[in-house]
Amino acid sequence: MSERVLLSVEDSDSEYYIIGLALKELGLPIRFCRVMDGEQALWFLEKTNGYENAPRPNLILLNLNLPKKDGFQVLGEIRSSEALRSIPTIIFTTSRDKSSKTKALALGAEDYISKPETLRDLVETLRTVCSQFLIGQ
Repeated sequence: MSERVLLSVEDSDSEYYIIGLALKELGLPIRFCRVMDGEQALWFLEKTNGYENAPRPNLILLNLNLPKKDGFQVLGEIRSSEALRSIPTIIFTTSRDKSSKTKALALGAEDYISKPETLRDLVETLRTVCSQFLIGQ
């Protein structure tokens, strides 16, 4: 299987670190990339402003509470772009707000996942997500 690319749009260093630990525990051939705000996410995806050599992600984990452009704005732009709309995008956030979930799914997110509270639960959540959206492709 060729290397799969997972883009994490995550402004929290600690959350990014923990997601990285969970992915390492899975031992899958995944290239884990990160941007820290909504504006950088779009630059990465559009290969502009210093991201000209960025790989095309096979999956995006998108936080909602981001600087510059929030996750809803980024998701809307992804889904309105002919070049980007086919990339599976999962909202991965601490928010458990039902209206946020409804809005994200209406905008075209594949799923809305509230971040698990333990590393073990995070590993299992990522195992499921990766097998569905990265490994099965």
